[in-house]
Amino acid sequence: MSREVLLTGFGVRTAFGTGADALREGVFDGRPAFAPITRFDIGPYRTGLAATYGPAAPLRDVLAEVAAAAVGMAGLPTGARAAVLVGTAGDFTGLTRFWRARDSPGSPGAAVSGGAAETVPAWQAEALADTLGVRGPRLAFTGACVASAAAIAHGCQLIASGRAETAICAGAYLVEEENLAKFDSGFALSRDGMVRPFCADRSGLLLGDGAAAIVLESVDGARRRGARALAALTGWGAAGDAHHIARPHPEGAGLVAAAGRALRRAGGPRIDYVNAHGTATRHNDPAETRGLRTLCGADAARTPVSSTKSTTGHLLEAAGAVELVITLLALRDGVLPPTAGFTEPDPHCDLDYVPNRPHKADLRRALTVNAAFGGANTALVLERA
Repeated sequence: MSREVLLTGFGVRTAFGTGADALREGVFDGRPAFAPITRFDIGPYRTGLAATYGPAAPLRDVLAEVAAAAVGMAGLPTGARAAVLVGTAGDFTGLTRFWRARDSPGSPGAAVSGGAAETVPAWQAEALADTLGVRGPRLAFTGACVASAAAIAHGCQLIASGRAETAICAGAYLVEEENLAKFDSGFALSRDGMVRPFCADRSGLLLGDGAAAIVLESVDGARRRGARALAALTGWGAAGDAHHIARPHPEGAGLVAAAGRALRRAGGPRIDYVNAHGTATRHNDPAETRGLRTLCGADAARTPVSSTKSTTGHLLEAAGAVELVITLLALRDGVLPPTAGFTEPDPHCDLDYVPNRPHKADLRRALTVNAAFGGANTALVLERA
């Protein structure tokens, strides 16, 4: 019995729109989606730009939309048994409204983005599973910028260990005032309205709306259903460097540990492309570069690396899932998504960052990495089916 993990369906939504073609026309064209925020008052903040798709919809509805697209692409029947694993908001909600009073609009459990029937975070997974009509374990992952990547890694582990045949993994984030205020107070937001990862003149990140869902299946389960594999998830890893509450280890130790585990599981160190975390912040970019140099060794200089946050913005809990879909499209289309807005490279960032324009490439194996406050790191290895 093979315990390889196959990806058989996906759904995605960003500021560029819904579906793969919207990503191709935006992310792969190197076109940033940043514009003034209109869903709340931006007057108190230094930066009022983000990559949004208009008025905020409830997170529950956005998750349901992308998950339905993924399930439809995979051809999963209603009533199927599948784990539902969702990367969603954590922060203080993990203490004050994790499971409480999901039916009372006036209670601490009523989420501002979804009305009376939605509670952040744990109820997201429960509600999504009920909406999709699937049976199986439901788990919420609240690791901020690695939340949905951690959900995907857990789904892979469930399948590889034989504890599940199918997992629906998802993540969503919609730009809202609380997180904007936090990043603004930490002087982490771009001052000039552009996100320029790995550049000498980078000044920070911008936030973005995003949601994605993927269907993972075992080889045997997919074969029994006659499902078509879009790619194989051959490696996954997670690590914590415990270096600093908000800064990565300067040598990228957490990235190296997480990606090293993922690549060992995948059967070797070869990488044809890296979708970087690439936040365009002062500490992240050189640390990530050093980590990738350690990881890739002699191949580092010729391994293309790009940050698609330069177009989508930072999608927080959704980053891992959306960036995995982008990486999937890169593999299937044979196109490297660019790092948009690239100017002069930081002298401490000396890799091939695919500046400004997409490149054709024969890609067979790609790595996508994410990091979060507290030293959390995740890595996923995707291979062409």
